[in-house]
Amino acid sequence: MNTSTLVKLRHPSSTSATCVQKHDAFCRLCHAPLQHLFVDLGMSPLCESYLGPAHLNQMESFYPLRVYVCEHCFLVQLEEYVSPNAIFGDYAYFSSYSDTWLQHAKDYVAMIAERLELTSEHQVVEIASNDGYLLQYFVEKQIPALGIEPAANVAEVARHKKIPTLVQFFGEETAQQLVRQGTTADLIVGNNVLAQVPDLLDFVRGLKVLLKPHGVITMEFPHLERLMENNQLDTIYHEHFSYFSLRAVNELFALNGLTLFDVEKLATHGGSLRIYARHCKDGTHPIQDRLMAMKQREEVAGFGRLEHYLSFSEQAKNTKRELLQFLISAKQKGHTIVGYGAPGKGNTLLNYCGIRDDFIDYTVDRSPYKQGKFLPGTHIPIFHPDKIRTTQPDYLLILPWNLKDEIMRQVSFIRDWGGRFVVPIPRVTVYA
Repeated sequence: MNTSTLVKLRHPSSTSATCVQKHDAFCRLCHAPLQHLFVDLGMSPLCESYLGPAHLNQMESFYPLRVYVCEHCFLVQLEEYVSPNAIFGDYAYFSSYSDTWLQHAKDYVAMIAERLELTSEHQVVEIASNDGYLLQYFVEKQIPALGIEPAANVAEVARHKKIPTLVQFFGEETAQQLVRQGTTADLIVGNNVLAQVPDLLDFVRGLKVLLKPHGVITMEFPHLERLMENNQLDTIYHEHFSYFSLRAVNELFALNGLTLFDVEKLATHGGSLRIYARHCKDGTHPIQDRLMAMKQREEVAGFGRLEHYLSFSEQAKNTKRELLQFLISAKQKGHTIVGYGAPGKGNTLLNYCGIRDDFIDYTVDRSPYKQGKFLPGTHIPIFHPDKIRTTQPDYLLILPWNLKDEIMRQVSFIRDWGGRFVVPIPRVTVYA
């Protein structure tokens, strides 16, 4: 297989960027009609569609952020308003700009290499491998690694790191292509990709095709339980088509001949799960007690009852009111407020709350790809973090709140002039 050549396939489920009416909406897991609203966050642009100065006076596309819950399988999901090609054609998210995330990836590689006793005789494949942030650590251990990444601009960075990377959307067709070329996987990794897949059944069928008979799949994704507990409404955006409980993921994998045998709770992204899966007929990985315990916990919490999901909408409204009350009060007192970060979650929050540069003067980001551009929808300018020293704001609003500890260490110097940090989720909290 020649991995030096870029191959870009259109995803089988790709459609034009058109809106779908409610009566045409069906569950992407069990195909039942979607009739129950989980939360409505209004109209919002694509969260990674940063604007250059020349585009500020041009028309900008907004799409509904209206999320439903299926009354049969309880999958929480957003309709496919925009095709994956439109979202990932030129992607603005590069994983390697977070030190915390890099350490998470390094720790995972050390753990899984030891647990599965991986050597140079094994093959690792990562789906949505981004800029090689994780596979680089397998390469360091001389464990063969292959990345599959739909965004060509991001994949190019990985290939500069000598990480073989295919530019494709993953599904059953891609998996069959790899198998025909002689590639099968002892370990398939997918970190924060499952939510970004519009055709879940095709995707998981692909995992099954690519996985060796005794291979293992690990997937990480934000846990719906934590999203609801901690008002994490800003983790909802158009590139996240689904929001998973363990219950829903277990059903998804079981429908495709795969069995979950273990699960871990993670602190990443405000609270995530890492699931472990294998072929149903593979008896080499017994089902762990902690998987059964978490299934039971979700049932007790109400994830098998529709009314539990329908309670979230009011939580989102309260979060919006609380943040606006803080910002209005601070501005009335003459305080200056700037943002830190330009993440997708921040764009959801700002657009839902109607927060523009009348509240936040600017935001900063470590990624050169975003500097000099403007946030979608709100048109707040993005600068290099050095600008904070120049303007000395009273408050720094941390938009990637899941990285607040890392950011507060990096920008601790704002305390020199009495600056304070503001974290908006799960509740507005001010740190001196």
